[in-house]
Amino acid sequence: MKKYPVPAAFNSSLGFNDYDQYQLVRENAQEDSNAYWESVAERIDWFEKWTNVNKTDYHQSHIEWFSNGKLNASYNCLDRHIKNGLGDKTALIWQSNDPNISKEVSYNELLHKVSQFANGLKQSGIQKGDRVCIYMQMIPEAIVAMLACARIGAVHSVVFGAFSSDALKNRINDSECKLLITQDNGVRGSKFDIKMKENANEIANDCPSLKTVVMVERSGNPMHMQEGRDFTWDQFIDGCASECEPEVMDAEDPLFILYTSGSTGKPKGVLHTTGGYIVYASHTHELVFDYNKDDVYWCTADIGWITGHSYIVYGPLSNAATQVIFEGVPNYPDFGRFWQIVEQHNVNVFYTAPTALRALMKEGDSWVSKYDLSSLKVLGTVGEPIKSPEWHWYFNTIGNKNCPIVDTWWQTETGGILMSPIPGCVPTKPGSATLPLPGIVPAILDEEGNEITERNTTGFLVMTQSWPGQMRSVYGDHQRFIDTYFSQASGNYFTGDGAYIDDDGYFWITGRVDDVLNVSGHRIGTAEVEGAIGEASGVAEAAVIGYTHEIKGEGIYAFVTLMTGVESSEEIKKDILATVTKIIGPHAKPSVIQFCSRIHKTRSGKIMRRILKKIAQKETDDLGDTSTLADPSVIDSLLKK
Repeated sequence: MKKYPVPAAFNSSLGFNDYDQYQLVRENAQEDSNAYWESVAERIDWFEKWTNVNKTDYHQSHIEWFSNGKLNASYNCLDRHIKNGLGDKTALIWQSNDPNISKEVSYNELLHKVSQFANGLKQSGIQKGDRVCIYMQMIPEAIVAMLACARIGAVHSVVFGAFSSDALKNRINDSECKLLITQDNGVRGSKFDIKMKENANEIANDCPSLKTVVMVERSGNPMHMQEGRDFTWDQFIDGCASECEPEVMDAEDPLFILYTSGSTGKPKGVLHTTGGYIVYASHTHELVFDYNKDDVYWCTADIGWITGHSYIVYGPLSNAATQVIFEGVPNYPDFGRFWQIVEQHNVNVFYTAPTALRALMKEGDSWVSKYDLSSLKVLGTVGEPIKSPEWHWYFNTIGNKNCPIVDTWWQTETGGILMSPIPGCVPTKPGSATLPLPGIVPAILDEEGNEITERNTTGFLVMTQSWPGQMRSVYGDHQRFIDTYFSQASGNYFTGDGAYIDDDGYFWITGRVDDVLNVSGHRIGTAEVEGAIGEASGVAEAAVIGYTHEIKGEGIYAFVTLMTGVESSEEIKKDILATVTKIIGPHAKPSVIQFCSRIHKTRSGKIMRRILKKIAQKETDDLGDTSTLADPSVIDSLLKK
């Protein structure tokens, strides 16, 4: 694979312009991890310093950073910048779904809004440690709500705004949220009435812990409001003071819970704590994106995902960044929307998903050429490895060969980026995450847990050392945390991804080794989708696998068996899609549904996904070992479809 040098036009604002120099930083960080992370932690303001940098023990599945240190995440995102004379600096540039509407929010204004809402939370009975659910689209109030929770020590649990009412209910109940913040309707692309408050109304009575619902009036459409429980945003903050002292939080106090799919049906509540998380988010935002205090930064993600937490809220705001937040979609009102926003707001750093790039590349360069993109200096991708075609289009057409591409690899569980090129000094290869960041020590293991030292040999990707941004537990189920991340490779963190190292020492991520799909950068458990399909009328059983999808990167291919006497039809397909949308959300809909009489299973009853994947990919010349199949004749029936 060709290696691309750092573009000659690029000059790092952080001083990382030399590869050997950067390698030395990485070596020193590995040799004395505590000293490295202690120096990094100084970038954050602490009310009290820590007594120990790191007390992690992977063998005990215990992770602890900056023991006894005291701080507040909201203070670090707002107050300290204002004290440093940056109160009038623009914090947020909100770009509405409507191209003609945008507004700017300064750090002074943001602190005012956060403090007022924080006082509203306290007035409603929310205390330190209580859980608050946020179910919103990309509007400024969503960020205000997150920071207000952090300010008083409440633990926020953000639920992606496209999730169904059932998914919302399950997450509220799992974390026993006392208060829900939502909006009347979502506005996104050509959709102006996405159900938000209606979904909340559907499930509120089935959530015993839920006492209060706060609604932002975004669309202005009338909504049913239950007296004593439901309040508009303005009603909720009416009379609340605009000053609120930040709660003193221990470094290991919880900051948020974010649910992510696993290989079992029930989503995992990934728990992140305050100190280590914000240190890591702040550090990696500056390092990976070469962030300069005068840059305009734009991450196109949603706060419903970890990318929105780390690289829209806590990372950029802790660095006093000016950033764009976008309510809309890349193809509305046309396929030039992203590039129109870049030109309008003079965006310097742009961070998006390969899925979006593939969709825009498909429409041709004419949508790009009409806009001036010369402000761009760094281009980033997240969610999945960026493949060669879209990488070259991104580099040549969007960046005009002047912008380094940072292909970032990380997870909800890691809290921040673990592997990425550094823009000023690391040559890139399309599709490779290149090198781990300083302080990150990965290894590739075989099935027996032995380290693979041979180059270009795929194995299981693990981390041998902890880092501050790492998750601490699965909320309410620490045993699941142990079983998922530490039981497979004792003494290491098991990422669940496969990988190999090439001849240049670069890392290549090969995909999930468990039963989790990655659709457009969204992790979805196979069991979760299979369960939803099973709820559709006439369905007996389903097995889903991922297959290569031109736009989504990985699409969902569903093998479905029907009840005896039920004939396959377009009506049943439509019902399956509608059922999945209702139970999980539209992002989990299968792209392909294949009806079959039976599903490939082993003699022990496990779905043979390896063979199903080959059938879906039309790679049937060599199906490998089929001896463990309970009924090998099933293969022939599927191949005839």
